[in-house]
Amino acid sequence: MTHEANARAPKPPVTSPLAEVRYFFTALGYFTRVPVPRWVGFDASWLAAAARYFPLVGVLVGGLGALTYLVALRVFPSSIAVLLSMAATLAVTGAFHEDGLADCCDAFGGGYTREDVLRIMHDSRIGAFGAIALVVALALKWQTQAALPPLRAAWLMIGAHAASRVAAVSYLVTLDYVRPEGKAKPVAQRMSPLAFGCAAAFGLPWLFWPDWRAGCAALAALVVLRVLLGRYFVRRIGGYTGDCLGCAQQVFELSVYLVMLGWISS
Repeated sequence: MTHEANARAPKPPVTSPLAEVRYFFTALGYFTRVPVPRWVGFDASWLAAAARYFPLVGVLVGGLGALTYLVALRVFPSSIAVLLSMAATLAVTGAFHEDGLADCCDAFGGGYTREDVLRIMHDSRIGAFGAIALVVALALKWQTQAALPPLRAAWLMIGAHAASRVAAVSYLVTLDYVRPEGKAKPVAQRMSPLAFGCAAAFGLPWLFWPDWRAGCAALAALVVLRVLLGRYFVRRIGGYTGDCLGCAQQVFELSVYLVMLGWISS
């Protein structure tokens, strides 16, 4: 989309089928590199309403990863197929959330005061804490998914991407955005319980197949981590930033893989 097309795009009504379609495509365009139809247009004010579709975007991203994995598995060993799957999801998202993980680890690891943390987080350069966090997180994703049965791993890619985004956007319901301005500022509006219910409906059911008990265990882990990580954000900086949401999504996604693998292995 060009900026000229964006400027000409009419603002949709607050509630209408056309508005919901535009909100979905807004979420898709914001969080991925998938081309969005020109007629959709763009307005920053749509991002807050688009938040309820973030888990649905996760379903699509996870679906791409699962499809890549299953196709690659016909030719390559599981470990290589998982790496190709991860590469596909990283490419389609532009490593959007991984960047948040690295920035947060650099900031919280290297900053002592609130101001230091926010300053380091805003710096686009990666430091030792961020590099180590990325290596560990990607390695754990690779190994946990490669250790799962193929069909279970493919389905879980969808479930983990979707459910982790539900847990991440839940911070929009209860926490405050701490920067006066920022790339995530249009997104960082308080989400209504109804909108969050829609997000949960899009993202959580995928966890519960084929074993609902394992899904409940993963959901319980998400709830506990969500509370602990949210308290940490509030204690350190008083709320959250866009990088915090990306970091949280990565932590939550990884926790789903680990819980599911632990459940199967026990």
